[in-house]
Amino acid sequence: MFLKEQDFKEEDFSLFQLAGQKCIDDGHIDQLLEIIQDEKNKVIIKNMGWNLVGPVVQHLLCNKEDNRRKDYFLMLDLLVKLCNPKELLLGLLELIEEPSGKQIFEIILLLLQPLQTVIQKLHNNKAYSVGLTLSTLWSQLSLLPVPYSKEQIQTDDYGLCQCCTALIEFTKPFVEEVVSDKENSAENEKLKDELLKFCFKSLKYPLLTAQFSEQSEETENDPLKSFASEIIGFLSAIGHPFPKMIFNHGRKKKIWNYLEFEEEEDKQLSDSMASLAYLVFVQGISINQLPMVLSPLFLLQFNMTHIEVFLQRTEESVSSKGLDLLENGLLRLEDNSLLHQYLEIKSFLTVPQGLVRVMTLCPIETLRKKGLAMLQLFINKLDSQGKYTLFRCLLNTSNHSGVEAFIIQNIKNQVDMSLKRTDNNKWFTGPQLISLLDLVLFLPEGAETDLLQNSDRIMASLNLLRYLVIKDNENDNQTGLWTELGKIENNFLKPLHTGLNMSKAHYEAEIKNSQENNQEIPKSKDLCSVTVGGEEIPNMPPEMQLKVLHSALFTFDLIESVLARVEELIEIKTKSTSEEHTGIK
Repeated sequence: MFLKEQDFKEEDFSLFQLAGQKCIDDGHIDQLLEIIQDEKNKVIIKNMGWNLVGPVVQHLLCNKEDNRRKDYFLMLDLLVKLCNPKELLLGLLELIEEPSGKQIFEIILLLLQPLQTVIQKLHNNKAYSVGLTLSTLWSQLSLLPVPYSKEQIQTDDYGLCQCCTALIEFTKPFVEEVVSDKENSAENEKLKDELLKFCFKSLKYPLLTAQFSEQSEETENDPLKSFASEIIGFLSAIGHPFPKMIFNHGRKKKIWNYLEFEEEEDKQLSDSMASLAYLVFVQGISINQLPMVLSPLFLLQFNMTHIEVFLQRTEESVSSKGLDLLENGLLRLEDNSLLHQYLEIKSFLTVPQGLVRVMTLCPIETLRKKGLAMLQLFINKLDSQGKYTLFRCLLNTSNHSGVEAFIIQNIKNQVDMSLKRTDNNKWFTGPQLISLLDLVLFLPEGAETDLLQNSDRIMASLNLLRYLVIKDNENDNQTGLWTELGKIENNFLKPLHTGLNMSKAHYEAEIKNSQENNQEIPKSKDLCSVTVGGEEIPNMPPEMQLKVLHSALFTFDLIESVLARVEELIEIKTKSTSEEHTGIK
């Protein structure tokens, strides 16, 4: 192989590439190192040597026990030092894009240092090269699963935590370069924008879904939390401290100067800003940068849009962050201090509806309970008119018997407090209360309403009505109940009687049929289906079917007993009032 002349023909380049590949395949590493290090060959190495990077990298990835690995690392370093940086950068990025699975983190960890070196050698369009590299790295990293548990973070099977730590070290020199440029050149501004994009991508992945250790003493051992802290530090360093960013987010005036970033803003900025708010307010990262004069109400209003973003997502780790951020804001407020005017802000109504979704649809019991606790906390913070408005909203939108029962219980509590107070609360007495009761004391489909499916709501409604009858005398009529009693009986009590009779007859017939079938085939193991709450439950053993049917009858009996007690109390109260009037006459 003749490598002395600088004027090579095309076939000479091809010959060199094939020869180099064969040396690697055959293990003749010494000869190849000698060729690369020979000063006479520097021109061809500069122009064609980058083609050898792929085979060298593949050998390092596939031969981890090779005792000559240090020679391959030396060869990689030499190629990075000697080859044309522009071609080498593209070649390295192609190598990073190829693997999948666990090989992703292996090749990223292997090539981050060479990539940094190559980019530092590029003097023109450095910002473009940094942006392209960070974008490629992030695209590959985003294919890796985010570890959730402490054990998963420690084992780091897919290497995401290691990559995040290495990525910070990769990015630091470029951040320092931006900071040190006092002239704010056009190229420096472009580099700043590329770093800003990377920070926002990182806030979305992996930090939006990442779980963080709760104990402060574990923070140092939490690589993802350390990564979050560094990313927030980068933002401040490049001229975008988070207080400025988060308090300007959502305003009509753009805070980004770079047009290209504005296009990207709509796609991912909401997730990134929500992630940033969580890291600051819940995890406390750099929270000392916040102005101390900000009121709790201002901070809650600011965070509600971010809480809304979290609660719109279905991932457990993301929903839990929304709940934590909401709790962080609400606990700063006094009870009854959140004015009803705040409900005119869209997020102040969509967040409670998001809580309802968590309470009813989330498969994780602890999150469902936390969602319920946060809804109650939110209710506690609202003033009376705010509570009233929210109750009406949720009764109209929740479409869930258990949630409606929860709201009705809250209405009962508010009525109780109103009756005990000397100053009359117009929102839970008189005409306003009656308007609310119209949403509570009725059956959606009259006597045809599925009583089993709506049993929670019906029981709560009956308990509220029983309370009102006991606490409010007909002569006082503080609640307005006695004026509307005829309407309540026609819209609620009488249809409920009819519905109970129909439902009990249906289920008693089902029990009779089931028992007769079991007598005909006493040892039958066949599965059968049964319709409960309007839905057919298939593949049910006969014994289980009977239990379900008897459980339904028990529910109807319970409703019927409370209904009877309510009607008895109404009769006693009206009779007593009638006798008082007769005595007066």
